[in-house]
Amino acid sequence: MRARPTPTSSAPALALAAVLSIAAPPAHAQSAQVAQVAQSSARAGSTMPFAVGEELTYRATFSHLPVGTARMRVDGVEDVRGRAAYHLVFSIDGGIPGFRVHDRYESWVDTATHASLRYAQSIHEGGYKANRSYEIYPERAVYQENGDSATASVHDPLDDGSFIYAVRGAGVRVGETQRFDRYFKPDRNPVVLTGVSRDTITVGAGTFATVVVHPSIHAKGLFAEDGDARIWFTDDDARYPVKIATKFSKFSLTLTLASVTAGAGSDTRVAAAGGRN
Repeated sequence: MRARPTPTSSAPALALAAVLSIAAPPAHAQSAQVAQVAQSSARAGSTMPFAVGEELTYRATFSHLPVGTARMRVDGVEDVRGRAAYHLVFSIDGGIPGFRVHDRYESWVDTATHASLRYAQSIHEGGYKANRSYEIYPERAVYQENGDSATASVHDPLDDGSFIYAVRGAGVRVGETQRFDRYFKPDRNPVVLTGVSRDTITVGAGTFATVVVHPSIHAKGLFAEDGDARIWFTDDDARYPVKIATKFSKFSLTLTLASVTAGAGSDTRVAAAGGRN
């Protein structure tokens, strides 16, 4: 979802870095409201299909070559401008010899409205480094990048990292098309999700019955309108994204779920050696 300013970058590394988003800020004391929400989440009382402590680990392959790993975690509940927010953490580590990728992304999502409040990127890809932070204000439908002046956004905004959690919450049925005009940069909308089929697949984390969803976004990249991307969500209440596959140009990129650690309130763990059968 973002342009790459360096034409010498390796395609496998950039593809790996572009798939998912999110990371970790300085710790600080939680407010009483935040603590209350965290306790509620720990009792599995959230209306969303995830809880604090959930971690998904993926293996990445680029045109059948292993290129690294990605981790997506619900790291906790924190205070953002007086509002309780889920802190969603995504890290990507990998690349190819001579070109390494170490990217970390963060999203903070209002626990009540599920709108994005803050988004941050820390990108290290070969010789390219960048740090960006966004303060997002749903109540005013604006955002600020790196402290600059306010830019028009949308109501109930979502950023790159929070989008997949929103999709998990909404669910997409086979034969159904859902349109989202919620990406916080308006010119990237709409995002369209189409339920394509059901499929049973086996990945490192186990064997899963899934709903296959075709995502499309009004932008260049892995989920571009003219691309061929698919996401396999488990056909249950958790709706884990167990596989993400896309073809672009002459290449293909695939992420497969290696392991799942369930969030607080559940002692279920799906490990690489086990899984659902």
